[in-house]
Parts: sequence; structure tokens; C-alpha cells
Amino acid sequence: MRVSTILHLNNTIANMQYVAAQSILRQKFIRPDGAIIEMVVWLLDTSVLPCAHRYKYRLFFGDAVECRVRYDNERGKGDHRHAGGTEVPYVFTTLDALLTDFEQDVNDWRPT
Repeated sequence: MRVSTILHLNNTIANMQYVAAQSILRQKFIRPDGAIIEMVVWLLDTSVLPCAHRYKYRLFFGDAVECRVRYDNERGKGDHRHAGGTEVPYVFTTLDALLTDFEQDVNDWRPT
């Protein structure tokens, strides 16, 4: 299944770390091979510093034991990508580009 085909809008409003947030994506899939794909994206009233955008996100691909690929952002660290046991900064441009990059990583992943 293509990751980009499951994006949907949701009007859920919540408070995230004392910031108003709107859930715009929350999906979790378990593939026949047991791999998990989970995507969570919130639109915030203000950015999570040092990010310039207003999204808070967590995109996960792995299983119960191993994180194969994860994209996320957090206060103080900003946007970053985890893969193969390493963490590197991620240059966020748009939400569509982020989801496309994640989808590409999921499709390209091969066991080592």
C-alpha cells in the first residue's frame, strides 16, 4: 500500500504540551510480514523550536523489536530521521515531501 494514499484530514482538536493542536493524520498499519507503519501528524498554533513549520510529527516503520526508519521532530532537536541505528538531521520543506521521503524509505528498506 502506498503511504500517500492514506492521508486524510481529521478535525480533532487537542492540547499538545500546552499548545493547541489539530490532528491531521493518524494511521497505523500492520503488514502481513509483521512490519508496522505508523504515521501521526499534528498542526500546531506555533512551531516546535527550532523548526520553522507548525507540524509535530512521528512517522515510524519497524516492528515490535526494531525501528527500521523513523522521522520525527522535537523541541530542541528539530526535524530528524532515524535509520540503521543512526540519527541525522532532516531538511523539512513540505508535509507532502516528508510523507514522500518516508514512503520511499519504507519501499526501499531491505533487511541487512
